[in-house]
Amino acid sequence: MTRVVPRFDILAAAKYASPSDGQEEKKRISLEEVFGENLFGLHQMKSRLPKPQYQALLSTVRNGTELDPSVADAVAVAMKEWAIEKGATHFTHWFQPLTGLTAEKHDSFLNPTGDGRAIAEFSGKELVQGEPDASSFPSGGLRATFEARGYTAWDPTSPAFLIQGSGAAYLCIPTAFASWTGDALDKKTPLLRSIHALDEQARRALRLFGSPPKPVRATMGPEQEFFLVDEEFFYRRPDLVTCGRTLFGAKPPKGQEMEDHYFGSIPERVLEYMNDVELELYKLGVPLKTRHNEVAPGQYEMAPVYEDANQAADHQQLMMSTLRRVARKYGLVCLIHEKPFAGVNGSGKHLNWSFGTEDQNLLEPGETPHENMQFLFFCSAVLKAVARHQDLMRASVAHAANDHRLGANEAPPAIISAFVGDQLQDVFEQITNNGGAAKSSKSGGLMGLGANVLPRLPKHAGDRNRTSPFAFTGNKFEFRALGASQSISFPATVLNTIVAESIDDLCGKLESALENGTSFEEALRGLLSSEAKEFEHVIFNGDNYASEWVEEAERRGLLNRRNTMEALPALVDPKNAALFERYGVLSHRELESRYEIYVDQYFKTVNIEGETAADIAGTMVLPAATRYLHDLVTTAHRADGVDVLVQGVLATARKVSGLIDELTDKLDVLVEQNAELGGDDVFSKAEHMRENIIPAMTAVRGVVDRLEKIIPDDLWPMPTYRDMLFVK
Repeated sequence: MTRVVPRFDILAAAKYASPSDGQEEKKRISLEEVFGENLFGLHQMKSRLPKPQYQALLSTVRNGTELDPSVADAVAVAMKEWAIEKGATHFTHWFQPLTGLTAEKHDSFLNPTGDGRAIAEFSGKELVQGEPDASSFPSGGLRATFEARGYTAWDPTSPAFLIQGSGAAYLCIPTAFASWTGDALDKKTPLLRSIHALDEQARRALRLFGSPPKPVRATMGPEQEFFLVDEEFFYRRPDLVTCGRTLFGAKPPKGQEMEDHYFGSIPERVLEYMNDVELELYKLGVPLKTRHNEVAPGQYEMAPVYEDANQAADHQQLMMSTLRRVARKYGLVCLIHEKPFAGVNGSGKHLNWSFGTEDQNLLEPGETPHENMQFLFFCSAVLKAVARHQDLMRASVAHAANDHRLGANEAPPAIISAFVGDQLQDVFEQITNNGGAAKSSKSGGLMGLGANVLPRLPKHAGDRNRTSPFAFTGNKFEFRALGASQSISFPATVLNTIVAESIDDLCGKLESALENGTSFEEALRGLLSSEAKEFEHVIFNGDNYASEWVEEAERRGLLNRRNTMEALPALVDPKNAALFERYGVLSHRELESRYEIYVDQYFKTVNIEGETAADIAGTMVLPAATRYLHDLVTTAHRADGVDVLVQGVLATARKVSGLIDELTDKLDVLVEQNAELGGDDVFSKAEHMRENIIPAMTAVRGVVDRLEKIIPDDLWPMPTYRDMLFVK
């Protein structure tokens, strides 16, 4: 029989030797000393800057005052000296273009003096502004290809940091990125604008409540899910290398059915990897807090505590790049795709979001929420925003990879609703029915566990709901529809902006009532009562996975945008365009550009997958199936000569032959559809991907996965799910 040498070695992957094997016990590390050691934050600035410059910069960072240009030179000198002391030779303006990734161009600190020598210099001008080439970044029509000029602008509210490698170190300066015409070409600029809009409206509301109008900041804490696979397998899978996910793969005998992976003991190799990731991120000031096994085999999660939204967005980008980079040290590859493996849970990125002053979380209900009118005001503003802009929230998480998990029994559905829990739902029902007055809050009390040695636990007044796309979880909302690979900046920009609008609207109604002589308490009760009726249809505390919910949601008038191409047009809906324009977050041009970019990214993502699927099926799977058919036919022919019955061999040969014919037919369709891109503009191309390429890929996959269950292991050309998910 024809045999091939396996293209991968399972034993080599399983016997991987970690970097610490054979070494002496690692030196104990003081986390307090390590945290932020590669961060040029306020602590470093205070010790290195003259007091007037430090105070001016502190005012910008904490109060949002305009940056004093004279501060830049002092900061530049201090920043350069600190970086060089730590081994840096270059600096870069680190920015977040509309690719969803980060970008950097390195410049040396060294400047020749003209006499054969050189000195290290870094000026305030170099700190404040850079000029990278903007022509090769997506702009959605904002810039023609030949229009190359772009600018990076220093963001003083996000500290500079040092990236250290084995052979080099360089200083990273977080910056915004804009075109020569002043249009935002990045994720950071709209986020900063939205933070300002939320701050402005929330301060206005606090003044109405008689509170000091302190700066209000959005805060975030994103949970990051990911898979780890051995390099030995990754580089034998062209689909993983090219697309970040497997385009083929039969369901293994064991997946996540036993529910034994979630919160299980972390494998030793993975634990060592996580320790290393944490150390790298601690040095950069990223406040990682939790780590654990996730639901699917080979899947894990790490998450930070909450911090300022702008820094959280920067830290999330650093976290993804660090997860990928450090994995290679351990012979692993980190997959941050939303659905690397069919049949098991995909990966999301739950965005925990709130807002408040330095000393007060404005979404903290307290022990008696029914009496906390300020909390009820701000919570109502959030729910009002969700009810009005469910389409925009859905669009903010729409991309090709996320289509694989939204709506499955592993992630919230594409229907945007809000979970508030039994306690808050009861309070809002009282407000609706009693003219804005709520008289009680359900109490959780204490829970006994039936054994005297176990403590009586404080019990929350309501359970959690892991199926809700937008859930109130005690003092924050958890936006659970984000995909694992996406930047959190745009979903956060949307949340900040729509809540700013709601607060603005509620404040306007309160102010109008006060001008007409109504007391504040009476005006507030009336407002909360009327608003609760308007957003009650978006509150759902039940099972979002149930088919009955889809029908009920439709009756409630909630939207169900099932895929990216249905969701994205909401970005340029007139009400949403007016929203972003009104609060100075995105101009109409900037919004249109993002719509075009996101559609283009959808088209290119599916196009690459379609071409890759055809390549693998035609050059790897089909030849393997043909070899096996040849072996079967040869065996049957030789057996016939010695009068051996081979009915089973012939039956298998007929089955394989039929699958080869079926695969050839379906592959021809996929190749034909790949060649037909679907039109001249990106929107028609993207529709062609959705309507034709995805069904054609699905059809090919169905045949390939059946062949995988028949063809011998030594002939199958790729690592299987069994190998990739369980060998660590």
